[in-house]
Amino acid sequence: MKAEQISPHVWSLSTWLVIPIRVWVVVDSDGVTLVDAGIPLMTRGILSFIDQLAAGPLKQIVLTHGHSDHVGAVKRIVGARHIPVYAHEIEIPYLEGKLPYPRRKKAEMTVAPGVVQPLRKTPSGELETITGLRPYLTPGHAPGHVVYYHETDRIMLAGDLFTSKGGKLHQPMPLFTADMAEALKSSQIVRELRPLHLEVCHGKPVKNPADHLDEYLQRTAKAHAIPQGLWQ
Repeated sequence: MKAEQISPHVWSLSTWLVIPIRVWVVVDSDGVTLVDAGIPLMTRGILSFIDQLAAGPLKQIVLTHGHSDHVGAVKRIVGARHIPVYAHEIEIPYLEGKLPYPRRKKAEMTVAPGVVQPLRKTPSGELETITGLRPYLTPGHAPGHVVYYHETDRIMLAGDLFTSKGGKLHQPMPLFTADMAEALKSSQIVRELRPLHLEVCHGKPVKNPADHLDEYLQRTAKAHAIPQGLWQ
């Protein structure tokens, strides 16, 4: 497994299984947060890296969504470190197997019921910042998909909101995306926040992604015959 520091507070851990798979380690003053949990074979590498980093204990896992390649190491990590796991409340019934993901015939449990808790909210109803990461609901690839934005480092951990190609934004994998038009609408978060660096699970990082968001929107909408009014 490859480890790469991408900003003062954020590291990327990656492996390859047919396609690249990335998770992220985020350091705060009192410990470490893991963003996504990849696949089961990443478990030992993730825990070893966090121990060697010596930046404090692993405090929690936060998930972009509940697909199996994002939660694979959850069971073993929770068993070893006894930490909480968070996802958006909309996503939890899908990852617990109570509801089938859109466009799938059967429900599939990717994390045992009761393991994942809803991301906390502020009194005003916004998602609460965690370890310097502010979550934003970005549905489309999955109903409760979330991106995490490190406001200090201006890094966006975008999960499967996008893939990447040639250093630019590319569509999320169509076969596993519930609603491509909704995913395009959610991608506008890049224009709102204007991160300097965007990380995706399946692909290489993208620098200044807002600079070519319009190109991405037009190209992807055309490829899927999505009328402009559905994603603006």
